[in-house]
Amino acid sequence: MKTRHIISPIAAIAVAVIAVCVCNWLRDNRLPGFSERTELFIYPDTPVSEILDSLIANAGARWPGRLPKVFGKHQVATYCKPGHYVVEPGHTAVYVARMLNNGWQTPVKLVLSGTLRRRDEIARKISLQMMVDSAEVRKAMDDREFLKEFGFAPENVFALFVPDTYEMYWTASVKDIFSKQNEAYRAFWTEENKAKASKLGLTQMEVSVLASIVSGETHFVPEMPKIAGVYLNRLKRGMKLQADPTIAFCYDYQVNRILRRMLTVDSPYNTYRYAGLPPAPIYVPTRNTLNAVLNPDFGGGNLYFCADPSFDGSHRFARTYGEHLKNARAFQRALNARGRNK
Repeated sequence: MKTRHIISPIAAIAVAVIAVCVCNWLRDNRLPGFSERTELFIYPDTPVSEILDSLIANAGARWPGRLPKVFGKHQVATYCKPGHYVVEPGHTAVYVARMLNNGWQTPVKLVLSGTLRRRDEIARKISLQMMVDSAEVRKAMDDREFLKEFGFAPENVFALFVPDTYEMYWTASVKDIFSKQNEAYRAFWTEENKAKASKLGLTQMEVSVLASIVSGETHFVPEMPKIAGVYLNRLKRGMKLQADPTIAFCYDYQVNRILRRMLTVDSPYNTYRYAGLPPAPIYVPTRNTLNAVLNPDFGGGNLYFCADPSFDGSHRFARTYGEHLKNARAFQRALNARGRNK
């Protein structure tokens, strides 16, 4: 009888220990370990303690005391890989540890949009969304041998970029990012688009150059084909393009207004001084401006355009210089009136 009384407490303790182990195993391996969805951006030097703090605070870890033990058992401090990870409420603690150790990343969206007219602006926009350093991106844009792999050069690198939203791993290298842009560039140039460029007497690069000028002139998509048509009409007649954005480019976009004295700057990009297209793009052309050049609206021979007095971003177009002067005077009057009202 005494032996039975001794064995019973031991058995009870054993059962309790087994129950705790089973419970912990289920919590670690089978049961949802979090209550909130959260994103982790892990750099090479991110300490495990910071990851744990984020999971507890932002992911709502259901059993915060278990996480350090799971991470320790799976040696997350040793094997964790940099990257962008998404922790879902249904994930278990063990799954998250394995996700970090194996680099099971969730892609991020790299968005290239807005003003893309200076190399440092492009580099900064990319680095703000990816793990790469802006200086590394900026250096690549000047690296002739590197760009040669994609069929571009530092002078025409703006043509390589195609503004859009791209899904990529956050840890993508500079080469990966440029390769993605090159894929988009090549995808744009279908046989149909190549034929359209040929019909206009333009090379692919010349289309990008003219599209970059249109990008500098307007963000009003409906008028882009008409503006492209004006410049194509001028090229056909042998007239100088006289495009203000090319002057702004000559001054590295550091001027707020184009003044008459600036029109004499000696640069092959000065379309007031030199006829024809500039040597390379002055701006990153968008799909809209590329399509505008390939599908121009010649407007019955329009050779001029001027900002509309309504200041709504639209323009008034003219076939003759006299008509253009009337439009210009109307805009100047509206501009003066606006200044007086202010």
